[in-house]
Amino acid sequence: MPQPRIAIVGAGSIGCYVGGKLLAANVADVVLVGRPRLRDEVAAHGLTVKDFDRSQTVPAERARVVTEISDPAVAACDAVLVCVKSAQTAEVAAALAGVLRGDVIVASLQNGVRNADVLRAALGQRRVLAAIVSFNVVSRGNGLFHRAMSGPLMIEAATGPAARAMIDALAGAGIPVEEKSDLAPDQWTKLVINLNNAISALSGAPTQQLLLSPGYRKILGAVAREALDVLRAAEIKPARLRGVPLHVMPAVMRLPTPLVKLVTRAQMRVDPEARSSMWEDLTRGRLTEVDYLNGEIVRIAERAGVKAPLNQRIVDLIHAAEKKGPGSPGLDPAALWSALSG
Repeated sequence: MPQPRIAIVGAGSIGCYVGGKLLAANVADVVLVGRPRLRDEVAAHGLTVKDFDRSQTVPAERARVVTEISDPAVAACDAVLVCVKSAQTAEVAAALAGVLRGDVIVASLQNGVRNADVLRAALGQRRVLAAIVSFNVVSRGNGLFHRAMSGPLMIEAATGPAARAMIDALAGAGIPVEEKSDLAPDQWTKLVINLNNAISALSGAPTQQLLLSPGYRKILGAVAREALDVLRAAEIKPARLRGVPLHVMPAVMRLPTPLVKLVTRAQMRVDPEARSSMWEDLTRGRLTEVDYLNGEIVRIAERAGVKAPLNQRIVDLIHAAEKKGPGSPGLDPAALWSALSG
């Protein structure tokens, strides 16, 4: 069988890591659709993907980057991985609808719970697969993308040849892949976990520091507890997180730090460099996805007739930070708690 041709639209940290793994394993012909900055960075340094224990470098001549979805290389693909921010999904879906032909499969490797549906509205129900990226990737500059957290890529099970070729290529690249017939409960779980992204962005603290600081854990637990109360009121049941019921998460955040270390170590591996993508957006002066994460909880709360004041305040604080320009507010635990509860 020939290698599948895979386009990665919105080649940021996640997209470049996945694309780099596919190219390094030589299991797919990949084209990255990204900003001119990425094109120039890869042309100068190649594309390097780093895991916990090793790194792999793809030379510049093999790492093809284009800047427009209308590029002929995208139209020639068998599969498309959409990695853009949620606010761009509708625009990207419309652009892909004008380019894709035949049985091209599209997978949404995005945060939030509604992106796959937005893509399906433009591209057709059978063509689009939802997916969840459970790991974190940090852009280090000079073409280096570092996976800083363990976890699988979960994707809707599919049987068509294009989908199978894409999924098999991802697994062949050494990316842990889990196929699920019903991904919705896991999407809600990932949404609750992703509420932490804004806390990382507002504090500037890496994920490990958030987990080891009692002050930050107090905030993580309170925000998660509020979100879970909202989902319960809306009769939405999230999946277990690596076998653990999600409702125990706030209680875990209240444990002494040594016990939190043991619990989190059993659940996942977290590199000291792990930070949220929202932190990266703020530091680079880009709009964030807060409306599709914490803002999603606020919307569900309104529909269910309940309140979500902590998540609403987080949305307000992130938007205020966006308006101030590049950089994280750098709020310590006391300042952040005061800002959320005041």
